[in-house]
Amino acid sequence: MARKRRVATTSKPKPRVDAPGRQRRSVAPQRGRRPKPLPKAPPPVELAGELPLRIGHGWDLHRLEPLAPDGAGRPMVIGGVRIADGQLKSGPVARSDGDVLLHAATDAILGALALPDIGELFPDTDPRHEGADSSQFLREALRRAKVAGYVVGNMDATVICERPKIGPIKEQIRLNLARLLEVSPERVNVKGKTHERVDAVGDGRAIEAHAVVTLVLRERVGGQG
Repeated sequence: MARKRRVATTSKPKPRVDAPGRQRRSVAPQRGRRPKPLPKAPPPVELAGELPLRIGHGWDLHRLEPLAPDGAGRPMVIGGVRIADGQLKSGPVARSDGDVLLHAATDAILGALALPDIGELFPDTDPRHEGADSSQFLREALRRAKVAGYVVGNMDATVICERPKIGPIKEQIRLNLARLLEVSPERVNVKGKTHERVDAVGDGRAIEAHAVVTLVLRERVGGQG
């Protein structure tokens, strides 16, 4: 009776054919190896001393309603300038005088200093601010900048509304804003835009303003301010 031949077996993996005429050996997985740890995040960069330059952005918007006694609107004031426009039938609704530009400028300075905004420092729930001149808010923000060692470098501002038209009064607003910021007029820019009759601003039911300011370390400008 013929014996059956025993075929020898092997535990080696068979080669895998990836392409005609080319073979690649399969690699058995290695057990017990831990994955490499992820690299640690670098520590935050700390600058030595005070920042030589700070930049802040401010924005504000006020709803417009008919002027008293027909509504709650106040007389229009922009950048500290009272607007004498007989065609204006509405004004900002606010606890203070509703100066949208000075509110944005105040927030820009406070933002550059990383301080609480105008709503936190001068809440509209405080009766002491009833009808207040908004220039006092800007002066307080400027005072805090000086205490921190900064003066205003420059400011660029934009007022967005359908009425009044900013062009005819832009220079007056710019000069007054420069006076309040205690800088020369060439460091202040004011632009007027419309909202192309889109949304509440375009419908004449609101007015808004943006302001961007740079604060410069006083020692960098010869100690002025």
